[in-house]
Amino acid sequence: MELRVLQYFLAVAREQSIIRAAESLHLSQPTLSTQIKAMEEELGKQLLIRGTKGSRKVTLTEEGMILRKRAEEILNLVQKTEREISLSDQVIVGDVYIGAGETDAVRFIAKAAKELYKIHPGIHYHIASGNTEYVQEQLDKGLIDFGIVFGSVDHAKYNSIPLPYKDIWGVLMRKDSPLATKEAITPEDLWDKPLIISRQDDSRGTLPAWIKKDISELEIVASYNLLFNASLMVEEGLGYAIGFDKIINTSGSSNLCFRPLFPTREDNMSIIWKKYQIFSKASEKFMQKIKELPTP
Repeated sequence: MELRVLQYFLAVAREQSIIRAAESLHLSQPTLSTQIKAMEEELGKQLLIRGTKGSRKVTLTEEGMILRKRAEEILNLVQKTEREISLSDQVIVGDVYIGAGETDAVRFIAKAAKELYKIHPGIHYHIASGNTEYVQEQLDKGLIDFGIVFGSVDHAKYNSIPLPYKDIWGVLMRKDSPLATKEAITPEDLWDKPLIISRQDDSRGTLPAWIKKDISELEIVASYNLLFNASLMVEEGLGYAIGFDKIINTSGSSNLCFRPLFPTREDNMSIIWKKYQIFSKASEKFMQKIKELPTP
């Protein structure tokens, strides 16, 4: 399968039309149709559902949606590799790709980037937001250089440096909520409340251990990957969001407040990268700066 044909396929998926895709690619419609048909024959799967004679719109089959996701990842990785190779013999410029969840520890990354900018202003940083599962998946595929993760690290797969931060779990709620009068939230406080929980926390199974209830016994009204989205649900009165402190601004005129859990729940953090990974010069400089920074 050629990269060129993957680009053709993505154009068709983006335009939802072979005619419009052919125009954007400066190809004839028959040429593009032939290339896509050949790809389908090579894979042995139908990728597109062509519209009827009166409709030019095409839609992706289930296999087509899978290919679209993988094709985007492949082409992004190719572009990243090309940039690293083309810049390898020049002054230190380039891109550093970092995956991270919502955490105040990103400040540590920002400090390293700021210090490095004074010496190497040609290094640029790209932050991909997601939970630990997402970060590890992106690392494994080579789409990012570093990841910030919570909890324990799989040292069989990754090298790591502990970060001098701990994230504290608590409950994000409206200031007019009944629990807002409390200094800390106990498990019993949440047994009869509508809860909005992190997908990652749910998958790790740590919430039931703290709250002393099985997930099925709780009133889970929603789950989230990013706490900002959950905060909007809280603000609208949907429920109480369990998450990390210092992510959502609850000061000033905010309608929200945060109360820590009791007994306390904390997560350690680490910056990780794949074992035996070969870094670009930009990534090497970033790692050196991370190691040099004083801990707060």
